[in-house]
Amino acid sequence: MDDADADTGSAGDGGGECVFCLIAEGRKEAAVVYEDGSMMAFMDKYPISTGHTLVIPKRHYATILEMDGKDVGMLFALAHRVAKAAVRALNAQGFSIAQNNGKVAHQVVPHVHVHIVPRFIDEERSRWPSRRTASMDELRAIAMKIRQQLDTRSDGADAVDVELITD
Repeated sequence: MDDADADTGSAGDGGGECVFCLIAEGRKEAAVVYEDGSMMAFMDKYPISTGHTLVIPKRHYATILEMDGKDVGMLFALAHRVAKAAVRALNAQGFSIAQNNGKVAHQVVPHVHVHIVPRFIDEERSRWPSRRTASMDELRAIAMKIRQQLDTRSDGADAVDVELITD
């Protein structure tokens, strides 16, 4: 899964500041799904499907190999929560998760991020969907739906109430 924010410049490529750091610092607009002191989730500006969300650590790491195990665990725990919320909010029948490291792995923005891509029964499955540019209004509306579904309960009862297609 290619990243598509290359047009904004990113750390390490001579093109300027890291776009994801700018988002984490509140200096670049994003449709935020979740934010705490160390992690953040926001809508991909160039979604592969409706609800395509990125989960990032706020601290800049170019690849996952630079992170310690505790932070990687926190990143993927949040990806798990956001995936559940996206499936519920959008009535997705499945989802893909991807995390690319390095240019040869198609990482365009050199800031660790996890893609959560909801999948729907009516999309063509013989090929990967094409990216498009989404409006900020559309992204904010979807982010709000996902945010409303994020589990805030501490009792661990966070079962998904939609059924994924598994066969």
